[in-house]
Amino acid sequence: MAEEFAEEVNNSLQPPPFVEVICKSSGKKSRFAAGTKAGFAVSLINRKLDIGNPFALHIEAVKQGEEPISFGPDAVLVNYGNGWKLQTVTEADFPGTRKGEGFRPVSAQIPIVKNFDGSHSTKRTSKPGISYLYIAKILLAFVLMFVLAGILMLGLENLPRLILFINSSM
Repeated sequence: MAEEFAEEVNNSLQPPPFVEVICKSSGKKSRFAAGTKAGFAVSLINRKLDIGNPFALHIEAVKQGEEPISFGPDAVLVNYGNGWKLQTVTEADFPGTRKGEGFRPVSAQIPIVKNFDGSHSTKRTSKPGISYLYIAKILLAFVLMFVLAGILMLGLENLPRLILFINSSM
């Protein structure tokens, strides 16, 4: 009997295998598996929003009388315990921004480009869309296509003669 009670107490002290995030725009709670990254949760919450609701920018853990803890896009969502709740932060939460003047989150991530030696590429040069080298490569590709087509056509025309020659020699 005492063992069952101790096991029940231990099970009740363990955190749930999910975290709940309250969307301030819609008022809905979303549940995510333990270990979910905040960036994924924000993008999923934004997809579920109705037209006219402000987008969620990031997620914060808030508690009355405490400073909020912000989760970056690669941070894992964590429930901090009693009194703490996870909620989204919208552009309407920033003072001084009126509707339509705020900023929208960018859902696409910027890839990190590395050179073969492992160093980061910092040079960016703007090149014209079409250059003489580009046109020359296209013309060369057309010439090679026509040459290849001609060789295949000659091969197919002479295929019956080749088959007769092989059969007669056997």
